[in-house]
Amino acid sequence: MAQTDALLEAAREGAGEQELLGIDLPSRFRASYIRKDEVGIFEGQKDKDVRRSMHVGEVDMPEIAPDECVVAVMSAAINFNTVWSAIFEPVPTFAFLEKFGRQGWYGARHDLPYHILGSDGSGVVVRTGAGVKGWKVGDRVVISPSYVDEEDHGSYDDGMMSESQLAWGFETNFGSLGDYCIVKANQLIRKPAHLSWEEAGANTLCAATAYRMLVGRHGAQMKQGDVVLIWGATGGLGSYATQLVKNGGGIPVGVVSSEEKAELVRAQGCDHVINRNDLDLGEQGLRHPKAGRMLGEAIRRLTGGEDPGIVFEYLGRETFNASVYVAKRGGKIVTCGSSTGYKHEYDNRFLWMRLKSIIGSHGFNYHEAVQTNRLFSLGMIHPTLSKVFSLEDAGEATRAVQTNQHIGKVAVLCGASAKGQGIDDPAMRERIGEEKLNLYRS
Repeated sequence: MAQTDALLEAAREGAGEQELLGIDLPSRFRASYIRKDEVGIFEGQKDKDVRRSMHVGEVDMPEIAPDECVVAVMSAAINFNTVWSAIFEPVPTFAFLEKFGRQGWYGARHDLPYHILGSDGSGVVVRTGAGVKGWKVGDRVVISPSYVDEEDHGSYDDGMMSESQLAWGFETNFGSLGDYCIVKANQLIRKPAHLSWEEAGANTLCAATAYRMLVGRHGAQMKQGDVVLIWGATGGLGSYATQLVKNGGGIPVGVVSSEEKAELVRAQGCDHVINRNDLDLGEQGLRHPKAGRMLGEAIRRLTGGEDPGIVFEYLGRETFNASVYVAKRGGKIVTCGSSTGYKHEYDNRFLWMRLKSIIGSHGFNYHEAVQTNRLFSLGMIHPTLSKVFSLEDAGEATRAVQTNQHIGKVAVLCGASAKGQGIDDPAMRERIGEEKLNLYRS
């Protein structure tokens, strides 16, 4: 750290509003970023190692708009959109910044030769814009990555229906992987008091995405007793989906790739677990013509003969045919991604003849993000953090996600000087128990 020590240290130590306002905001700060002049460095290469493209160094502090805040970031988290940014695929994110830059001075600030990444984080508000009403300097917050223009009429129906909605830290600059970040006031959420900085800052993107898919009115609208098939049940999305289904009275059926992961999902309260390696599908894996039938038989053995009413889908090409097949008559396949490929093939007869539905779900709105974090604050769902890195090692953290050498979530300490800081309600933490809170790190 260079100029940032005094303000970061004061924020980390819990300084109040007046003390924080009395310390100058630095003109430069540390951050992890990619560079525009390196777009194309991976052309023709099979292993696009993000450690080559992610840099850590000092960047300029931007001016903030009236509806924005500066947050001293204590901890950030790695999501797969950081991997996409760092390999410059499917398009270089500088294209997003250039487009944003054409929207006046507030957008032009983002169009820079470097892109500060990161779409999840926790920290302390250290400056507020002139138009911010509901937040003050010193507030301890987590950040929603849904960046919505409140003047866009679509946002008043559902923030995700706004044509101008962006993914913060992916389609905007000044994300969470730095000592400071710039956010709109309607991205801020009260930090769950019993969680550490790294625990609180690792949840919102994946957990709220799963909430919208399963619980919110825009998704599958799960009800008590619903059997829900969850692909990748120990992944960033799946680990929260499992908890949301169990907590909401549903019956989760988790699909995993090893017995070790199966035991972890059972420890989360998921009684029905399928190790896909036990299906004996050979080299074709889940693209085997009989994969759907074999998976369906395995599900029915566990559930007493029931097929899933909801399939929680984000893997895409490799799993989608099986997902459509195994959903029950009138069931729902809710999808938010395609990490194994965007072009899906499935037998449409099993969709239309059995009256099933495919629901597209993307991100979440501000209300859904707040409701999800409320569940964390109440101790009804818990973090699934497995690894913690330093900001200097943000490339290593992203590499772990890129190569799937992780479970749950991966965090990066920024302003926090050590793990375990930021806990404001140790009594509640004791009531919940460290075993539940640290399940994915044990």
